[in-house]
Amino acid sequence: MFARTLRFQTHLDRIDEASKLFEEQVVPSVKSIKGYIGARFMADRKMGNCIVMTFWETEKDLLETENSRFFQEQLVKFIKFFTTAPVREVYEVLYTE
Repeated sequence: MFARTLRFQTHLDRIDEASKLFEEQVVPSVKSIKGYIGARFMADRKMGNCIVMTFWETEKDLLETENSRFFQEQLVKFIKFFTTAPVREVYEVLYTE
């Protein structure tokens, strides 16, 4: 399994709005993509730091969302929330419970 994370900082009063956008627009559209397993939206309400994670069966499935421009199309929806440049990272998930 592989995970893509997107870390960004936003204004404290916009965390719920960003989370709602992720829940209502991104998650429903990603559910039909091959290899998708699940997602998380996490936030530090004291600092405005957010981490969005999506989980994929294979690295190929994850990368296909970038090759098809799906990831970029979703990222654009969040530009209004960024107060710093977002950081995208990919990890192989070695253990989960």
